[in-house]
Amino acid sequence: MSLNVPASTADYLSRSACEIEEALLTALPIKWQIPEQLREAMMYSLQAGGKRLRPILVLAAAEAVKNSRSARDSAMPVACAIEMIHTYSLIHDDLPAMDNDDYRRGKLTNHKVYGEAMAILAGDGLLTHAFYAVTQTVKQGVPPQVALDIVSDLAKLAGASGMVGGQAADILGEQGVTSLEQLEYIHLHKTSDLIMFSVTAGARVGEASNDQLLALQEFAIKLGLAFQIQDDILDLIGDEVKLGKPVQSDVQQQKVTYPFLIGLKESQALVERLTAEAKQALMKAHLAKPEKLYAIADYLMNRDH
Repeated sequence: MSLNVPASTADYLSRSACEIEEALLTALPIKWQIPEQLREAMMYSLQAGGKRLRPILVLAAAEAVKNSRSARDSAMPVACAIEMIHTYSLIHDDLPAMDNDDYRRGKLTNHKVYGEAMAILAGDGLLTHAFYAVTQTVKQGVPPQVALDIVSDLAKLAGASGMVGGQAADILGEQGVTSLEQLEYIHLHKTSDLIMFSVTAGARVGEASNDQLLALQEFAIKLGLAFQIQDDILDLIGDEVKLGKPVQSDVQQQKVTYPFLIGLKESQALVERLTAEAKQALMKAHLAKPEKLYAIADYLMNRDH
């Protein structure tokens, strides 16, 4: 699929990514006494670039609910937190015991630069620091109860019943035949749960109602599943240079994917259907300024990296 992103959407994504990357530079306090190589390893992967999709969704959701720059600013610590969680998961995914990858986002993977032990600790450091980052929203004026709700969501959606559970199911699936139902479970938890966290956490900062949160959960679940299926497609037919990592790695590792189970064309059609359903759910949220969330949904469906 070719990427055809409207200039306004591309500009929004670019500007938001720059804001997030600037915030990440100071997310790990300089005054903290941390072994220098550990700090370097953590920041090496945290500053490795990427789409910054999850933190952008945090900011976009906060702004969509409240239509306020202040809500977006207050959500920045949460945006940093989810990027730390995502980055830790990538560091651990790349380890020899997991996917055994040498490159990530066009750079050597963390363990190739710092060794396996330090890479594991860098991931551990980012995981735990994410929870500290969420607590900093209170200094931005977010009510403590809202911060507590966000911490609770993060523990659930990033942990054993969320992303980690999805990763475990993925490993177990590689040891036998994975059904379509099992594959959907893997994608929903390994990928969708962090996207759901991003959207709902931003919405919480924007003071969303319970009805809005429910509609946004549905939006994010559909969007996250579409996102992961698109990743499966790009691993098969994508451009290695644009992706920043080898293509057809799923085939080489004999991993079961949507294109493997239902075919390429059917997978592409499913991405389109899920994206349409996500946008329908978004309509039900009756947000103050939902345009950027609609644009991100379209961007993810048509992306080529």
